[in-house]
Amino acid sequence: MDEPLTEAQLPAAAALQHHLRPGTLQLAAPPPLALYVHLPWCLRKCPYCDFNSHAWDGGRGALPEARYLDALVADLDAALPLVWGRRVASVFIGGGTPSLFSPEAIDRLLADVRARLPLEPGAEVTLEANPGTFERERFRAFRAAGVTRLSVGVQSFDDAMLARLGRAHDAAQARAAVAEAATAFDTFNLDLMYALPGQTPGHLARELDMALGFEPPHLSIYHLTVEPNTAFARQPPGDLPDDDTAGAMLDLVVERTAAAGLQRYEVSAFAQPGHRCRHNLNYWQFGDYLGIGAGAHGKLSFAHRVLRQVRWRDPATYVERALAGAAVSNEHEVARRDLPFEFMMNALRLREGFALATFGERTGLPPSTVEAALAEAERRGLVVRGGNPETVSPTARGLDFLSDLQALFLPPGPRRP
Repeated sequence: MDEPLTEAQLPAAAALQHHLRPGTLQLAAPPPLALYVHLPWCLRKCPYCDFNSHAWDGGRGALPEARYLDALVADLDAALPLVWGRRVASVFIGGGTPSLFSPEAIDRLLADVRARLPLEPGAEVTLEANPGTFERERFRAFRAAGVTRLSVGVQSFDDAMLARLGRAHDAAQARAAVAEAATAFDTFNLDLMYALPGQTPGHLARELDMALGFEPPHLSIYHLTVEPNTAFARQPPGDLPDDDTAGAMLDLVVERTAAAGLQRYEVSAFAQPGHRCRHNLNYWQFGDYLGIGAGAHGKLSFAHRVLRQVRWRDPATYVERALAGAAVSNEHEVARRDLPFEFMMNALRLREGFALATFGERTGLPPSTVEAALAEAERRGLVVRGGNPETVSPTARGLDFLSDLQALFLPPGPRRP
């Protein structure tokens, strides 16, 4: 880079030298790099949500767009020395509800990103959007700003279910948002949830009829789980489907999506050919990602180590610290003993699995490190191995018992908290 370092970039440049010191791992080359941008506000907090999202006051005060964008740019500027010379394959703007931000703000954000990071030709740029946060021209304006893929958080097309989930939109708004996304974007994702309070397989079948009727290029379907530190954890719904019913629902999802021409390429992701989410694929293939924004996580690889970072979680604190050149609240080097589990926790979610050589490339460890665990997984019928080069793929049983499969790669003894 020809330009001199800014004052904010000096700490990262010094950190880079520290990260480049010799170590026990041997990564021949860094993996693909993605950028994640977190916009933390929602109209209101959903009772099941454990993401770093914060309720906006719904119009009683303006979203702090300009100041938050200033903080994002300062965060990115300070981080640049850690990713110099690397192209960005995808950008994902997540939340929260990023579609609360104006198209003008998203346009400014993407212009600032492009001015600082080289994007791959045809890079995927995804924006998460929720029904009820757009007017008819809003999605088109996001497209004009440079967004190439919209992810619409429908969750349900049923008013009663949406009320139970605490969503801010209704079924009519959900249908309108998906219809508009289909008009404004060549590729878009539709998010649904199943195993909802009081839900039956028949009800889910009707939800799938509605969703698939829009012919979405991509469909993500998630099992509702009661996460710690959420409203549902404090007061759980009493009528959640049991495990057998939830399993039957997932079978129904797999059957109906396949009949509609959607390929299941990940545990919860189904896509038409050519419409897989490249950003999420990079996560699952243990690629790198720089995360900026309140509470954003990141993973960056160097020749002899893998680094994880977390930004300050509270939005006001994040803005203050990012503008001061100190957006990272904590970071740690992934321990050598933890890398096999971290890799497998992601890669084994993929229906097609991974090339065994990729394990070595992305972790810096020899494949022999996981040979015993792979042999046990194969013995239990959870994975299949073969091909030249050798690949490892989860079986249907492996996907059904994914947690058990992933646990085979846990290191012995206590893990890092």
